[in-house]
Amino acid sequence: QGQLAESGGGSVQAGGSLRLSCAVVRYNYNAYCMGWFRQAPGLEREGVATINRVGLTWYADSVKGRFTISQDDAEDTRYLQMDGLKPEDTAMYYCAASSIPWTSCTRGQWTADNFRTWGQGTQVTVSS
Repeated sequence: QGQLAESGGGSVQAGGSLRLSCAVVRYNYNAYCMGWFRQAPGLEREGVATINRVGLTWYADSVKGRFTISQDDAEDTRYLQMDGLKPEDTAMYYCAASSIPWTSCTRGQWTADNFRTWGQGTQVTVSS
C-alpha cells in the first residue's frame, strides 16, 4: 500500500502557528491526490485540505485563509502550514494518499474511504 510519516505537531496558544510535514516512505500505486485530515475525540474524521499532482488545492471552509497545503516534489513531502490556530483546531492530524482522479481531489468529491494510505497521525493542541 505504501507508507506516510507525519511530523510537526505540538502544543501552541490560540493565534499561533504550526507546520506539519508528511514524508512519503514508499508507494506501490499512483497517488494523484494527497490530503490532510483531522479527528478530534468523539468526532468523525474530517478532511482539512487536499492537493493534486499539479498543485491545485481544496480546503475545508473552517480552515480557508488560515491553512496552506503545499508539496515539495523533489523531497516527496507534503506540508500543512497552519496559522491563526484556534482551540477548535485541536485534533490528531493525519496525512493520506489516494488514487482518485486529480480533478475529484480538488473539488471535494471524495470521502475518507477513498484514501488508501494513512500516516500514524500527529497531535495538534491549541490552548485558549
